[in-house]
Amino acid sequence: MRARTRDFIYTKDDLFFATTSYLHPEGKILAFLRYIPDQNGERSKNGKRYSKVDSNQAYDFLSSKYTEYLFDLDKKDLKMMGVPFNKVEKILKPEERLKEIMEDFNNNELFKKAVKLADIFHNHADIPYSKMGVSGSILPGLYDQNVSDIDFVIYGLKNHKKAMDTFGEIKDKSDLKSISDEYWVRLYQKRIKDSSLSYEEFQWYEQRKNNRGVIDGVLFDILATRDWDEIKGKYGEEEFEHLGQALIECTVSDAIGAFDNPAVYKIEDLNILEGLKVPITEIASFTHTYSGQAKDNEEIIAKGRLEKVIGPDTRYRLVVGTTRESIDEYIKLTKFSILSR
Repeated sequence: MRARTRDFIYTKDDLFFATTSYLHPEGKILAFLRYIPDQNGERSKNGKRYSKVDSNQAYDFLSSKYTEYLFDLDKKDLKMMGVPFNKVEKILKPEERLKEIMEDFNNNELFKKAVKLADIFHNHADIPYSKMGVSGSILPGLYDQNVSDIDFVIYGLKNHKKAMDTFGEIKDKSDLKSISDEYWVRLYQKRIKDSSLSYEEFQWYEQRKNNRGVIDGVLFDILATRDWDEIKGKYGEEEFEHLGQALIECTVSDAIGAFDNPAVYKIEDLNILEGLKVPITEIASFTHTYSGQAKDNEEIIAKGRLEKVIGPDTRYRLVVGTTRESIDEYIKLTKFSILSR
């Protein structure tokens, strides 16, 4: 039973989970609860109503009603969510959902926009339709035509880069538009809780990423998911030893995984300004804010938690986004100046 990031899991208990990993423990699929049955819910499907839950609501709901979806992480006192194989009713796949939509979308305005995105990336970036999909609320059929965004999935990291490059070339010259300043203000207030990035810096980084835009008035994200042959390793084969905080300067040698989950930057020309003097070879980001933050050959400064990754490929990495707020953790261009760009 295989599942990867962006898939949804529909369970025998009428729950919808979003898959959160490429690698899974024996007999389970790592996933986070997204929608639960609720007679007063804001979303509906097949005559039944559902509510979307946040992190706290999800843990409270499962703790009180469905503890079999919670388990201890590596025997530590940390609860994780996962769907046992015997609870899986169906694995919902973004690529299959897009195929369904493309075969029948005439009376649905949201679907029309998703199909238009697929056509654009196929015609302009030469990405096969089979390497695209739709996730988010559209995947389980719990969308709202008036408020839902389009979570558009591109399979294969190189395909994802081609899609973003294409968007960067044609945005504001086609049906694909840039996002308004008002949106960036709201997102900045939601994400940044310290002085690591000024608003001007945040907006500049986000606009140049070219992974988010607007099509016919609807917001869309271009999301990366590895192709099956890009998924390596086994769950639990690596252990992580925390070695305190570190501040480094370096050059990005490979940013192909910068929008993956987690985002990964291979680095060289390392200069450790603070922390243990060890040969750090990569930076991993677990927060959307610092996904796609830097590109190949750019010089950066980064602050986060130093980790030793123990496994088949033992190495040292810097982790940014160890908490939801990422306080005093960041990735920035060394010579960033908003006024000079």
